[in-house]
Amino acid sequence: MKNKILLLITIILSGVFIFVSSKCHTTFFMMDDNSQNIVVKDQKNNETQSLKLEDYIVGVVAAEMPASFNIEALKAQAVASRSYAVYKMNNSNLDYDVVTDVSNQSYITIEEMHKKWGNDFNKYYEKVKEAVNSTKGEVLTYDDEVIEAFYFAMSNGYTEDSELVFKEDLDYLESVKSIYDNESLKNFLVTTSFSKKEFCEKLNISCDKIDIKNIKRSSTNRVNEITINDKVFMGTDVRKKLGLRSTDFDILVKDEVLITTRGYGHGVGMSQYGANGMANSGKNYQEILTYYYKNVKLNSI
Repeated sequence: MKNKILLLITIILSGVFIFVSSKCHTTFFMMDDNSQNIVVKDQKNNETQSLKLEDYIVGVVAAEMPASFNIEALKAQAVASRSYAVYKMNNSNLDYDVVTDVSNQSYITIEEMHKKWGNDFNKYYEKVKEAVNSTKGEVLTYDDEVIEAFYFAMSNGYTEDSELVFKEDLDYLESVKSIYDNESLKNFLVTTSFSKKEFCEKLNISCDKIDIKNIKRSSTNRVNEITINDKVFMGTDVRKKLGLRSTDFDILVKDEVLITTRGYGHGVGMSQYGANGMANSGKNYQEILTYYYKNVKLNSI
């Protein structure tokens, strides 16, 4: 009898438990004991918690990429997100590895997934879990080191060299053409208007007039440097101060200041919309990843 009880306990403890409360929509699930843990700081409440790495990646993919995207794009996102997370785990000198917002990569809980997807929760949750589970433990490496796998929403047709954005020349983050990022996508081109006063205040410049000159662009047409009212700005600074969608922008001064941007995000690494376009054209996640990240290998942790 004792042996039967011990066997039953062993089976229970070695399984995967899933508990769903229909009232609070909370799901608790545990991966196998071999899964690594990552320490996550919640930016909303300033608290830290330890999560199973694969569970964390489910929350990241759910937050970072539309679940309606092609499953191969979601798999590519899972590997990129896992690589980024492991890179942070390997290089953190804080009491946590990552934060839950875009300072690192966004993460949402099961409750937040319910709110985000509503009646489509079950469909999208299972799809995201499939993308994560089917790539479990896979990371991108360069020279036998896990890479800092940056990614972003949508390019202007080209990704950008890491050195021009993050001031660090990383061989695996070089510019590539991203043909599926184009004007056929919703919000590829976006025009934002500012009053002249608001424009000047955000840039902390005098506003007697607005004089724009000496625009220096990278080979991908993003603004590297621009002079506004005799003050020199980096394109990345203008984007941050004005809250622009990208650094590929044109400024038109009329009664107000009109700024038109192309794409969305910093432009380094994998384009998520570009990845979805590649997936829809028949590319698998390995092909997507090795296109956007140069000379990398897929390995397991």
